[in-house]
Amino acid sequence: MNPIIGVLMKRRSVRAYEEKEISAEVRAEILQATLRAPTAGNMMLYSIVEVTDQKIKDRLAVSCDNQPFIARAPMVWLFLADYQRWFDYFRACGVEAVCDQKQIPMRKPEEGDLFLACCDALIAAQNAVIAAESFGIGSCYIGDIMEQYEIHRELFGLPQYTFPIGLLVFGYPTPEQMQRPYTKRFAEKFILFENRYRRLDGQELKQMFAENEDRFSKGPGREGITNFGQAMYFRKFDSEFSVEMSRSVRMILERWLR
Repeated sequence: MNPIIGVLMKRRSVRAYEEKEISAEVRAEILQATLRAPTAGNMMLYSIVEVTDQKIKDRLAVSCDNQPFIARAPMVWLFLADYQRWFDYFRACGVEAVCDQKQIPMRKPEEGDLFLACCDALIAAQNAVIAAESFGIGSCYIGDIMEQYEIHRELFGLPQYTFPIGLLVFGYPTPEQMQRPYTKRFAEKFILFENRYRRLDGQELKQMFAENEDRFSKGPGREGITNFGQAMYFRKFDSEFSVEMSRSVRMILERWLR
């Protein structure tokens, strides 16, 4: 098997780490691979905050939906969608004065700019994940960094045109983590379409989630919940953390567009 494909196929989320530091040399190689990620217009619309302060890690372990392993991770990187740097550069270059001369308003970062910056940040984050995996270092994405915006804005000093799109934790996996079975992915026929999007009908949805439904039926019963779809709705989609994430993201968007 192609070695790069091999790294991609064996990757899994790792939430328990050996007490082993990531060397400065390995960290530097992971960072360089991260910075080589594809980026819109070579603008690198992201920033990375490396969290080395244990007190901040401890706080993140609580604010990111109470996940203690965050505090124990040897390396923690926060990926920010970042248009603040470019907007500051535009101002420093006198763009505002030129706009005044042209009698046009100076445009501020808008929704499209945010989405583009989020793409840049997540592409870079995935480069970091795969680079780390190539060194035998596990990782886990923490999407919960999008929750509790008020706390995280203060904790990291986030200016208006930054968005905390993803937190990544890294570490050498414990033997138990290495022995965990891989989680299955949905069959490609449910994910890959040709030329046009296609909504799945009831029978296809039943096929897509058949294994999940089977496992659910063999698990412990839940009051009022009769199938996997209902369980996922209340456990994930309508959960307390998901509702908080939407509230928090709404706050970020309001500040971004202010």
